[in-house]
Amino acid sequence: MKLTIVGCSGSFPGPSSPASCYLLTANDGDRDWRLLLDLGSGALGNLQRYMDLSDIDGVLLSHLHPDHCMDLTGLQVAIHWDPAGWPSGRVPVWGPAATSRRLSIALDMEPPANLDEDFEFHSWAVGEKVELGPFRFSVFAARHPIAEAYAMRIEATEPRRDGGIETRVLAYSGDTDSCPGLIEAAQDADMFLCEAAYHEGRDDAIDGVHLTGLRAAQAATDAGAKRLLLTHLPVWNDANRTVTEAQAAYSGPISVAVAGVHYTV
Repeated sequence: MKLTIVGCSGSFPGPSSPASCYLLTANDGDRDWRLLLDLGSGALGNLQRYMDLSDIDGVLLSHLHPDHCMDLTGLQVAIHWDPAGWPSGRVPVWGPAATSRRLSIALDMEPPANLDEDFEFHSWAVGEKVELGPFRFSVFAARHPIAEAYAMRIEATEPRRDGGIETRVLAYSGDTDSCPGLIEAAQDADMFLCEAAYHEGRDDAIDGVHLTGLRAAQAATDAGAKRLLLTHLPVWNDANRTVTEAQAAYSGPISVAVAGVHYTV
């Protein structure tokens, strides 16, 4: 499974990265399948550096804050108004129950656009496992100031060169503070893509919104995750400080997500 960092800037696009968007690619033996984890503000342009938009097999939304979902509005325009037609049919979108309504409000069309013509909406249900091509994914309740926020667990089963198969696991925090669902999502994950928007000592008075590098690392340790990839750092954060915080609570490999970088999970 390959992870491409399309965007990783926290809360709003930065000078070197859009907001949250992560591309997962896995092969089922016949073709590559592509999932997007979030599609935040500014991400749609960068995404086209790595793939044709018509090759999106699904979009998984952690929650409905603009820095995680707003470029769905641009994707809707691309699907609906492409003069050559959209070759791959409706794009499946998994997200909170209000996803369609949120997108309709953002588009502000009169009369309202019929989004079911362009997207196949599915509402998240905690505990339900969804299969799509080589992927199997599920969500866990996160702790963030919005009606529905989720951490994700994505498994990909791919053929090996020796004829066998292997399953790899990526966990994605979405936006969250420390909570049991985060540990469940990341249990024994091969890679834990985890937000770390806050700093210890600077943001201590803010509860239930974001993780620090230290708290992200503690979650990785508690879950037994094999690698920690920190993301969602806002432009005013010092990445070195975030890593130093994380090293105090996690002994495995730690790195910070950078837009345009590819990882093998």
